[in-house]
Amino acid sequence: MPAADAAAPAKPQTLDELMLAMDVVDTIRHRELLVARELSQGDRDEALRGRLREIYTGQGIEVTDAVIDQGIKALRESRFAYTPPPPSLARTLAMFWIRRVVIGRWVGGILVAATALWGFQYFGYELPRQQAAQEAQLDLGERLPRQLTEAAGAARVETKEPGVLARIDALQRDGLAAISRSDVADARAAISSLTNVRDQLVLTYSVNVISRPGESSGVWRVPNDSPNARNYYLIVEAIGADGRPVSLPITSEETGETKTVSTWGVRVPESFFEMIKNDKMDNGIIERNPVGQKVRGEVEPRYVFSREGGAITSWDE
Repeated sequence: MPAADAAAPAKPQTLDELMLAMDVVDTIRHRELLVARELSQGDRDEALRGRLREIYTGQGIEVTDAVIDQGIKALRESRFAYTPPPPSLARTLAMFWIRRVVIGRWVGGILVAATALWGFQYFGYELPRQQAAQEAQLDLGERLPRQLTEAAGAARVETKEPGVLARIDALQRDGLAAISRSDVADARAAISSLTNVRDQLVLTYSVNVISRPGESSGVWRVPNDSPNARNYYLIVEAIGADGRPVSLPITSEETGETKTVSTWGVRVPESFFEMIKNDKMDNGIIERNPVGQKVRGEVEPRYVFSREGGAITSWDE
């Protein structure tokens, strides 16, 4: 029987006792001075028991010596202490999983911002740049050469004048040279010039001296480089076949500026200026109109007087 009693299993520990033992451990941990002074003294566990008993008695809690001993033992064995696992891949992955919602929000925000930035860069800058490069390549390879050939051909069929044909050839060469060096702007400028030449060639109009009340029919000017000389100008207008004014690009010999006008001053010899002056003074009507005629296929009008060259676009100042 005594042997049987010795072999009998230990009485299971109740939940209250386990909780009290955990509380003992917690009390010792939170009383750092007590732990450092009593627990580190090796065999003086009895003094530690007494101090713990006093603490619980003061709180109105009855704690048995067995529970106190169990708490001291559990503290020494770190039974109720949490020891974090050492750093490892598994621990890192576990932490990521635990914080997956927060991390997911951050990662999602970064991805959204990166996508928006990429979209802004691509659609705002890169795609337009690529499209512009493709258009320029298409212009240089197909459109501009075709347009240049067509513009030159359209101008050539409208004239037989050697000087005008030479000008058309020169403009076409300029356009081809611009295309060969990938200069789109200069190539388009050459095409525009050829188109202007053709437009001038097909125009027909008469050049009439202005003969309306309150408007000048002629003026004279003192040239800047010859203060003792005079330049004589008839104020003329271009009238189309339909009776309407025609606007033309006229370059002033005084300012060098080109303006598109339907009325301008054309320089004439003094003798012709005086003849038109006397014609108007005779009865208020200039009977020698028109003084010039522009026919199709030519760039400049044919005048009834010998041209001394030059024109002005302003004469009232």
